[in-house]
Amino acid sequence: MNTVTDNHEAVKKVKELIRDIDTAMLTTVSDEGLVSRPMKTQEIEFDGDLWFLTKKDTSKFHEILHNRQVNVAYADKSYVSIRGEAELVDSREKIKEFWSPAYEEILDTTADDPNLVLIKVQAETAEYWDSGNKFQMMKFMFRRMIGKNTEGTDINQQVDLH
Repeated sequence: MNTVTDNHEAVKKVKELIRDIDTAMLTTVSDEGLVSRPMKTQEIEFDGDLWFLTKKDTSKFHEILHNRQVNVAYADKSYVSIRGEAELVDSREKIKEFWSPAYEEILDTTADDPNLVLIKVQAETAEYWDSGNKFQMMKFMFRRMIGKNTEGTDINQQVDLH
């Protein structure tokens, strides 16, 4: 696995990989251990922060209050795992900025509901497997099958997003 440390390039690559993936798996830490659930990523340009909408009366809200470390995973043509720190943002203005009529159906509420809150994940690191590049993927799989080092295939990268 290669490591990329150029922040601008790292953010650009992660943005490219998650751009068209609507649903992410948000993992938090509960008293019993790790818990993952599907979340809709807000449709904004990724700049190192991810935004999610939730309610205050959910377990994920309380889990983040006790432990801000989270992971967000995306899977589609490529796979991206983002580790970071979550912050609960109680801003009516920001909620209305992200609100869409679909949320009324999904969350069974309106944008003015005082129970709504945003989760802002400040990404620290990301690891991705870029399987969208078929040539690189075949090179990676072939080298792995014959027991060779997969460095240089650029399929699997870990990036620092600070």
